Amino acid sequence: MIDLAIRGRARVLGDDVNTDYIISSRRKKESLDQSVLRRFLLEDLNPAFAASVSEGDILVAGSNFGCGSAMEVAVTVVLGAGIRAVVAKSFSRTYWRNAINNGLLLLVADTSGIAEGAPLELSLEGARPELKVGAAPARRVACEPVPDFMLTMLEAGGLVPYLRRHRKLA
Repeated sequence: MIDLAIRGRARVLGDDVNTDYIISSRRKKESLDQSVLRRFLLEDLNPAFAASVSEGDILVAGSNFGCGSAMEVAVTVVLGAGIRAVVAKSFSRTYWRNAINNGLLLLVADTSGIAEGAPLELSLEGARPELKVGAAPARRVACEPVPDFMLTMLEAGGLVPYLRRHRKLA
């Protein structure tokens, strides 16, 4: 089973953050290289956002994160920016699937009251994630369990690495 710990800052977004906000569809024509794409993360919402991201930051959103088109580059740009997890009240089905396929951890939780820049500690031992918000004593935020198949894909690094290793879907 996967054993993961991420410490970083909350980077708070609202509801209905669509894939064109995550990265403008015009940018996917420029490159598929993560180191190039990372500069364009959320540029239409906040042109300075990408430059302010630090390795380990965690995106925190409201409902329906990743709605809109099915472009995988909306997951690639998040990973390219050094963000390994997104916590939201809910995700679009297409974004969820693309995230699993590309090795990005998505967690469902009540994100109300998490402030921009708040220190976060996310731990995942087996299927039970735990999110701590703030300094000691930290507030614990309950997260939905992560399905076993998602853990297996995350551990492998996504769908393609999983298939290379196992040669078939379980």
